[in-house]
Amino acid sequence: MSEANDAAQADQADQADQALKAKHRAMWALGDYPAVARDVIAPLGPALVEACRVQAGDRVLDVAAGSGNAAVPAALLGADVVASDLTPELLEAGRRFAAERGAQLEWREADAEALPFADGSFDTVMSCVGVMFAPHHQRTADELVRVVRPGGTIGLVNWTPEGFIGQMFATMRPYAPPPPPGASPPPLWGSEEHVRELFGDRVSGLAAQRRTVRVDRFARPEDFREFFKTCYGPTIATYRAVGDDPERVAALDGALSELAGRYLADGAMEWEYLLVTAERAGG
Repeated sequence: MSEANDAAQADQADQADQALKAKHRAMWALGDYPAVARDVIAPLGPALVEACRVQAGDRVLDVAAGSGNAAVPAALLGADVVASDLTPELLEAGRRFAAERGAQLEWREADAEALPFADGSFDTVMSCVGVMFAPHHQRTADELVRVVRPGGTIGLVNWTPEGFIGQMFATMRPYAPPPPPGASPPPLWGSEEHVRELFGDRVSGLAAQRRTVRVDRFARPEDFREFFKTCYGPTIATYRAVGDDPERVAALDGALSELAGRYLADGAMEWEYLLVTAERAGG
């Protein structure tokens, strides 16, 4: 009877996990995330590729690649790139972006917590503000380590908890549905201590730098708010959660505008991120 109960519980957990992944997939298909990647945070991808020292001929995996903010620059250097993401709509946008830039690479639908690649398949495994949104951080870290070869590079760009996007998620949290059991907050990936705990002694030479990306896309706080209400999946989902309560919608409007106003100076904002590079131990 105990084995049957364990099997039933495992099946329920798997169904809950699949439902959560379906919800995440749908959330990132909302709005126009490729516009965010292209018009707001475009410098992040090339910065990550440079930090990973990607070269022609390298086998590179971009995990939670979105529309290819890092994958396409790596491919343009001559690397053999696979861009993987949970959301098919983002992969389609990435294919169009790659074609416009003349980049050739492979696009694969894949879950960051269960990557469909063999152990040690890649010279470099990277993610640009992508894997931080997978709900189970340890599973994701385990997969990043598994699919890179010993001595290969792991490179990550993640928003910090203290920076603008981390504070945006903190601002939205009271208005958003509660996270599912076992899910960790995305901005934790922007904490060096958290990342070191996730990887442990399976990596060596871990280096972490706090940097900022300059965003001059928004002249007024309200411009930022309206753009993210229209284009950014997590923000859209949060507004939908309170959509039947005009007072809460107005309160969220005010909170996001106030936050943006604190960071906006002379028509520009500085958004902090953590750049992490490490080598898989054993090389």
